[in-house]
Formats: sequence, structure tokens, C-alpha cells
Amino acid sequence: MTTSATGASPAEALSTRVDGVEVLGSLSPSRAGDFLSCPLLYRFRAVDRLPEPSSPDAVRGTVVHKVLEELFDLDAASRTPERARALLRPAWEAVVGAEPGLAEVVSGVASGADAEPDAALDRLLERCAVALETYFTLEDPRRLEPAERELYVETVLDSRLLLRGFVDRVDVSSDGLVRVVDYKTGRAPSELFEAKALFQLKFYALVLWRMRGVVPTVLQLIYLGNGEVLRYTPDEQDLLACERKVEAIWAAIREAEATGDWRPRPSRLCDWCAHHAICPAYGGTPPPLPVPASRTPGAAPLPAPPT
Repeated sequence: MTTSATGASPAEALSTRVDGVEVLGSLSPSRAGDFLSCPLLYRFRAVDRLPEPSSPDAVRGTVVHKVLEELFDLDAASRTPERARALLRPAWEAVVGAEPGLAEVVSGVASGADAEPDAALDRLLERCAVALETYFTLEDPRRLEPAERELYVETVLDSRLLLRGFVDRVDVSSDGLVRVVDYKTGRAPSELFEAKALFQLKFYALVLWRMRGVVPTVLQLIYLGNGEVLRYTPDEQDLLACERKVEAIWAAIREAEATGDWRPRPSRLCDWCAHHAICPAYGGTPPPLPVPASRTPGAAPLPAPPT
């Protein structure tokens, strides 16, 4: 998900006030992951709300997700690779219609004699088509009827922390078994990093459990970059552990807020960070912290940017 020109996220647009509850703040799996990776990155995104340039890979992911969402609007027999490819350009037009700046992101990758926006777009859509072809080797959408797609979920924990986010797909079987599905256009992580990849889905499973009282049966990550599927079967103890982890992350965020100690945590992930120029780890100086807004019932002291 992406932010709007005003910095608001889709989750913020859909988030509801919780009757009679003054929430402490809000957290999404993406922002929780940011803090675990680098507290300063969390600050830049969630507190300072600094703009970040998009990338062709991010645009590709958005377009592929939209096609996979709209594919299930078709009748089952029409959900073929050919129809998915036919949905690509309309999906691109819808995405760029919502965020016109993405057209410049795509055209900006062209260079030299090939610096034609149409050629750059054709290359992007062809990469999207490859990801969709991989999808059809992993699932047969003609045999699936998702219960929900691009589902916004939110719940308030007993601690009054609001958890929220978007789930790519929820499948419910005839006997009530629930599968939570997330599409990734990149490659599957190594076994060393599987737990980090599953944290997002455990987060969503926790929210769904708190919302509906049912523990999802399967959490499924579909990696279209290399055609792998990661599945995990959670239980209540898993989700309680996830809740404790989320609470601990929020406590650490509040401590950083109170002390102003948003220290960087350099790692290989820095290669993809847009904030080198103002990061102390690279000789930069962060901007002054914004003055916190006064708290009002139902408002988060630290806004949660996109999921």
C-alpha cells in the first residue's frame, strides 16, 4: 500500500474510532517490521512521515496484486492466464490513475536510445506477465472462490493498542477452515529469514482471531519471484506469542518516543533505504523531531503509515 500526497495511508482512511476506548496508538505489520529492522527507519516513516520515492519493482507489485484481486471478479471458467494478461494494462491504468506520479517512476528507468516511456511500460508489464504466469503454476484460480480480497482488518488489544492492516486474500472452506494468503512478487527468503516473513501473516491471523474468534487454519505466502509457496499452521499459542511480541515492539516504540532515541541499526537492508543523506550511520543528520500532537480520544500519539 502507498501513501497519498497528504501522507495518509489507505488504512487511516478506513480505520474507525473505537467506541468508548482511547486507543494508545496503532501499529501495522509493516511498521512493526520497520522498527525491528531499524528504529530510525520507523521514525522517518511513522513520525516524520518523510516521502520516499517509489520504484519499478514496487509498481510491478501493485499492478500484479490488482490483477490477482480482479481476476476473481471473473466467472471461474474465465480465470485463465490469457485473461490475466489481458487485465494487465487496465490494472496499470487504474493504478496510475490513482497515483499519476507512478508513470514517471516507470518512464524514469529508460535510458539512452531506448528512453521511451512506452518501451519502459511495456517492459514493466512484461515482467508483471511473468509473475502472473508463475502464479498459474502454483494455484488454479478456477477452483477457488475467495471469501474476501484486499480485506481491511483492525482490532484493539486489551492494552488499547490498535492493530490494523490489509490482507490480500482470505479463503474459507465449506466446513469453516480459514486460509490467509499473501502474494509476494519477490523471491522466497532462505530458511534463516522465514520467521520474519511469517510475522506479517501471524499478525493478520492475530487480528482476525481477535475479530472473529477463529484461529486461521493455514497461513500461506505465495512468492511469484521464484514460484515457491510457504505454508504455516498456527495455533492459539502462536498467536498469543505474536501478541506478546507486538506489545513488546509497541513498548519499545513508546520508549524511543519518550527518550528521543531512534538510533539506526545498519544492515544489508540499508542498501534499499531512501534516507542515507540524513542517516547518522552514513554521516547524515536527521531533521528535528516534530512536535507531538495533543492526544484526543481515539487518536494515536504516533500515526501509523501504510500497511
